[in-house]
Amino acid sequence: MRLVIAKCSVDYVGRLSAHLPTAVRLVMVKADGSVSIHADDRAYKPLNWMSPPCKLQEAPGVWKVVNKAGEELRITLEEIFQDTSYELGVDPGLVKDGVEAHLQELLAAHPETFGEGFTLVRREFMTAIGPVDLLLKDASGQSVAVEVKRRGEIDGVEQLTRYLELMNRDPLLAPVQGVFAAQEIKPQARVLATDRGIRCLVVDYDKLRGMERDELTLF
Repeated sequence: MRLVIAKCSVDYVGRLSAHLPTAVRLVMVKADGSVSIHADDRAYKPLNWMSPPCKLQEAPGVWKVVNKAGEELRITLEEIFQDTSYELGVDPGLVKDGVEAHLQELLAAHPETFGEGFTLVRREFMTAIGPVDLLLKDASGQSVAVEVKRRGEIDGVEQLTRYLELMNRDPLLAPVQGVFAAQEIKPQARVLATDRGIRCLVVDYDKLRGMERDELTLF
């Protein structure tokens, strides 16, 4: 991973045009080829980015990042304060607790939880950056990737987003839809998932296990 802190302006030219005026920002270049520009006022979402595959062209004072569609992210560098690179190695991904592992197993056994006509292709479908919890087919035969969490937070949505970007490059799978399944989904995670076209599904762990709740309910 390469981290550059610089005073820069950014222009995006593609389906839409966008301009970031000059300011001090963090430019992040990841090993997968993605480039993103960050400010210091938000937790997770960059100001602008280019997803892989893309090509970085460096020249004095300007970087051009071009993707396969010909869209361009142009970073004009006025002053560089820091330029460092780190070898992070292979990330093991998030480790599931016992409930998450069992929840994944139960959902694999009951794919109809996701909708009528859904079928399981396989559990732990491997991608280049780790395994997707479940790969399903919907009633129309379209591929569906499912990330399973006990508590659905922003990190889980980001993880599923990365899987979907890779899987949608595979012509044997694409188009691939995403489902974020959890016992509880945080509001911020739901907003991010919806923004990225990912469906959220709150699942009842006890119901999947065939257990009836003891407490009385009004509805």
